[in-house]
Amino acid sequence: MTRIGAILKSDSKGPWGNGGNGDGGESGGNGGGPRNPWQFPPEGRRRGGGSVTSLDDFLKRARRGGGGPGDTGGGGGFQAPGGRGIWLIGIGLILLVWLVFTSFHVIGPQQRGVVTMFGNYSRTLSPGIQPTLPAPINSVQKVDVEKIREDSFPQGGGENLVLTGDQNIVDLSYQVRWNVSNPQNFVFQIRNPEDTVRAVAESAMREVLAEVTLDEAIGAGRSEIEGRVAQRMQQLLNEYQAGVAIQGVAIKNSSPPSEVDEAFKKVTAAQQDAQANINQARAYAQQILAGAQGEAAEFDKIYAQYKLAPDVTRRRLYYETMEKVLAKSDKTIVEPKGVVPYLPMAQGGKANTAPATQAQGDGQ
Repeated sequence: MTRIGAILKSDSKGPWGNGGNGDGGESGGNGGGPRNPWQFPPEGRRRGGGSVTSLDDFLKRARRGGGGPGDTGGGGGFQAPGGRGIWLIGIGLILLVWLVFTSFHVIGPQQRGVVTMFGNYSRTLSPGIQPTLPAPINSVQKVDVEKIREDSFPQGGGENLVLTGDQNIVDLSYQVRWNVSNPQNFVFQIRNPEDTVRAVAESAMREVLAEVTLDEAIGAGRSEIEGRVAQRMQQLLNEYQAGVAIQGVAIKNSSPPSEVDEAFKKVTAAQQDAQANINQARAYAQQILAGAQGEAAEFDKIYAQYKLAPDVTRRRLYYETMEKVLAKSDKTIVEPKGVVPYLPMAQGGKANTAPATQAQGDGQ
């Protein structure tokens, strides 16, 4: 304890010299002995070289961009840039990144890039890495020209009632497929291309259905309606210069309203039965007509032979007709000496041929 108290005395001389007197900090001073390294030098006693004596001084000098008041800049060590230098470097990096990201554009194989200069159309970029002037001088809008877009009607389900040409109502649901054919027109000619395509599709469908009957709308005329709607849509969009190509229209459902659906089903069944009966009648008529035409052709051939030999042809026709008639009926042969009531042809047909012929000759 005695030693500790002696060390802590302010007036005692330690290994670093006198800690109390301000003039004892420097070697060669009045107090003599080395100075305490943990003490700041007294004011006015710094060396002329302006050496850094603390971390605070170093940071202050770094923020000022150089040494202290007496620094000549000849130290040769690393010196941190000043505030103005840091700002310049930051601005330079930002400009470099801005130039790279606004001057080079990656256009995909299915895309086209529409370039504008101060808002006006300039050119269209093909697929690849394409350079332009930096923004805001040039701006690039990428448009997918190969994607097939689909619009379904009506949106969100529900009924879509359309009036037909015969003043009937049909519940219709359909789908429209389209893609971009001209990126420049697609971007600049119309404000909302998707909404425009939907409006044109509804208008064209109602226009075409107003010219057909209900039977055509819910029956076999649906394919024709789809083609006419697609053609009408393309015509309207070309007039608008929308840059859109219609790929197809498909009717998903075409039926009467739910309130009268049951009655329409019965009507449809009756129409199908009527059509089946009509088809059967036409088939029977074709069959009869073909038979009549065959008989007429055979008669023409017989008439040609009759003109060449009338007697022979007449006798031959008589024999052929009698053969057809007698083949389907019972036969009674009358002879001069008596009547044979029944003669089975399978047993004695050949034996009695002569008397039958004679009886016929007598009858003549």
